[in-house]
Amino acid sequence: MNVNNMPAAEVSVSPELVRQLPADQHPGLAGLSIEVLANGWDNTICRLGRDYLMRLPRRAASAGLVAHEQRWLPGLAGHLPLPIPAPVRTGQPGRGYPWAWSVLPFLPGETAARTPPADPGQAALALGGFLAALHLPASADAPVNSVRGIPLAGRAAKVMAQLPHLDDPVERAAVLRVWESAVAAPEWDGPPVWLHGDLHPANILVDRGRVSAVIDFGDITAGDPATDLAVAWMILPSPQREEFRYAYGRADDSTWTRARGWALALSLVFLTHSADNPLMSAIGRRTLNAVLEQDPGSP
Repeated sequence: MNVNNMPAAEVSVSPELVRQLPADQHPGLAGLSIEVLANGWDNTICRLGRDYLMRLPRRAASAGLVAHEQRWLPGLAGHLPLPIPAPVRTGQPGRGYPWAWSVLPFLPGETAARTPPADPGQAALALGGFLAALHLPASADAPVNSVRGIPLAGRAAKVMAQLPHLDDPVERAAVLRVWESAVAAPEWDGPPVWLHGDLHPANILVDRGRVSAVIDFGDITAGDPATDLAVAWMILPSPQREEFRYAYGRADDSTWTRARGWALALSLVFLTHSADNPLMSAIGRRTLNAVLEQDPGSP
């Protein structure tokens, strides 16, 4: 498969910068230890002392996403059954760094991409219940995302562009059948609901074998719940997907079919753009395999 690197950083986020920014703007955090934990597609994540993380955009396209988290997560956190990283401090540009940044609570655990849940049944119930609580009608001024929460047909151009990257013609044909079935499903006709927008195993924490938190709400938006329900194919074995659907409680057949289509679309994104990120590439491959293990003609 021909793949591309993940998006390049547009600014350098050094440990010294991470040390200086809170010292300048939040003196109570000065002197805490610094450890760079991850450089994702959108943000650099650093450990700040024992209790905090810093989240700093690494490219202009993601700078606005931090503002969305700062605006909406504190209000959502109170009614969700799993912890989320609602910012506890916010920061402004400084020391040559051009964008706003956040200080978040440190939530223990490893990502499910590195340490899968020990009990898939517990994971199904936890994630299904979490999304049932999250997927409430969204505010009229909820963030708009041009590629998440939209009608599935809006992803067609990207899916068709990424399909040739799959080497196996039999697999390509199966992917196309699944995609066409998903796009043919009736569109979401309910109110736009709050969405995580980027729910996959690298944004789910597992602590002592159990799903313990959901992180990285940079793509928070409103729209079709099928976008988030795609996580069932990303993290759960086939039997537990039905447990997840039952715990969620309101995914009709059309929504479930669209969710499978979203899982397919996102798997191609991960496979196409993760040449330098084996973790994300592995998520893409596992998700694609899960989508294709089911008869393409059934929901």
